[in-house]
Amino acid sequence: MKLHTLKPAEGSVRTNKRLGRGQGSGGSTAGRGHKGAQSRSGYSSKPGFEGGQMPLQMRLPKRGFKNPNREAFTALNLDQLQAMTEKHNVSEWTLEALQEYNFITRTDKVKLLGRGAINAKVNLTAHAASEAARKAVEAAGGSITIV
Repeated sequence: MKLHTLKPAEGSVRTNKRLGRGQGSGGSTAGRGHKGAQSRSGYSSKPGFEGGQMPLQMRLPKRGFKNPNREAFTALNLDQLQAMTEKHNVSEWTLEALQEYNFITRTDKVKLLGRGAINAKVNLTAHAASEAARKAVEAAGGSITIV
């Protein structure tokens, strides 16, 4: 075998049709058929368009309810607060401190929840807190300030 004798397998390589280059290239329609949107230049179908048939997303039933007035909170549990306090050696957790340590973003609202235990004396500023979390923090000698 020599490099100059190599060639692809029989029938595996075909030249592409050169469409839209006059009568000799396969007629006037250039492989697009006759008339209709898909024969025009600039045609693009919308996502989910099914040729005029009712699209699937409109045929399926709609369920549930999205509350437009829902307040979304970022959950902060007692065990997370304990771990963060030990790791960063901070006892005063304000919203700015939580942002600084990348726990929340600027627009997040924080709610303290009661999972886990806390034994560090911590002062926390948050938007909301559950009753169990509030009792646990106050029992450890800390305080919670609601913004």
